[in-house]
Amino acid sequence: MNAPDKHAIRPRPPFANKRALIYGAARGIGRAVALEFAHRGAELALADIDVAGAKGTAAEIIKMGGRAIGLSCDVLSDEAVRAAAAEAERRLGELDIVMNNVGVILSGNPEDIPMSEWQRVLSLNLLSVVRSLEVFLPKMIARGAGHIVNTGSFAGLYPYATNRMPYVAAKAAVVALSESLAVYLQPKGIRVSCLCPGPVATQVMEGMKTWSVNAPMPGPGTQYRVKTAEEAASILADGMRDGRIVIPTDEKVWEVVRHHADSPDRFIQEKVDEFARGEWGRPGR
Repeated sequence: MNAPDKHAIRPRPPFANKRALIYGAARGIGRAVALEFAHRGAELALADIDVAGAKGTAAEIIKMGGRAIGLSCDVLSDEAVRAAAAEAERRLGELDIVMNNVGVILSGNPEDIPMSEWQRVLSLNLLSVVRSLEVFLPKMIARGAGHIVNTGSFAGLYPYATNRMPYVAAKAAVVALSESLAVYLQPKGIRVSCLCPGPVATQVMEGMKTWSVNAPMPGPGTQYRVKTAEEAASILADGMRDGRIVIPTDEKVWEVVRHHADSPDRFIQEKVDEFARGEWGRPGR
């Protein structure tokens, strides 16, 4: 799981002279990934509901000598996702890489979170990926080439994020979806990568809705260091270059995943005991 099979067919470098569309590129990891891809030779279409932010990122890329465009897109809308894709293809040409990076978080005990919030978070974090796949999978399959990149989370790999259950459900689904897509698409010539961020300094907490005043914010573990969005972007690009499928921002996560797999019941009870002691697993700086 940590390294690609040495006998696997190695893809060509996925960035030089490639055209990429990133949904959710105005700030945070999406912005950093756009800049990283551009540094490695890709041309970018950057789609975001914050169109000013997307165009600002595009302007940075153009200033450093690259090619990029900023587009408006609300990924809650099937039509908007299709329209952004069509405009990106019209202006850049056939797309080689599509990254589904839009995400939103909330905080609250599960009994306090209304159904409307479950629907909103699942639609933004999971169904936005499906809307993109509906557009691009037929095209990539038809030509036998392409690279799908989805953004998961450590929260989708093992249990800890008890105050953000809709996010957990969505990100676990994105990880599982990405892995099964890789099984299906790799024989067709299409690569799949799933970036799984652990603690990364972004603006995802800004504007976060809170539904319970007493809900603590557990983290994935004190053994992790908070990384920058730029570090996460470099890790993703290196992983894509190397043909990796699940790409965490910290390799220490696999130790926890193995411990969880050894005995899920024991792992869960350990979490219960840790939280009872007030140990919330927040990472060090």
